[in-house]
Amino acid sequence: MVIEEIKDRSISANLDSSQIKNIRLYVQGAIYCWCKNCKDDKDEPTWFSASSLFGGANYNWEGTPLYDLYKWHKSNNANDPVNMAGQDIGHLLRDVLKTDKRKFNTRKGYTREYRWDGNS
Repeated sequence: MVIEEIKDRSISANLDSSQIKNIRLYVQGAIYCWCKNCKDDKDEPTWFSASSLFGGANYNWEGTPLYDLYKWHKSNNANDPVNMAGQDIGHLLRDVLKTDKRKFNTRKGYTREYRWDGNS
């Protein structure tokens, strides 16, 4: 559950429900892994964003459910399929966090970031 109310957004890729379900499960696994393993020097949870979970060194989505988003945008001639798939991941990340039983804080910068409250 995200403590601060944020605007709902839907993804632009037209994927079937099983693909979306697999992506959401993959995203939730990444969130749980981050919360367990990424702590600051005081052992507190650190901030994360879609790009910290799935961008940078984690850019290669081939073989993961996220690749379906990229393929959809590429096959539908998006000007920048990587960026469009990344935006969809951000929207799905937000949806997953809103339904999670744990509580997350949020802050808006260049990208929206989230942090588990560490107690829930």
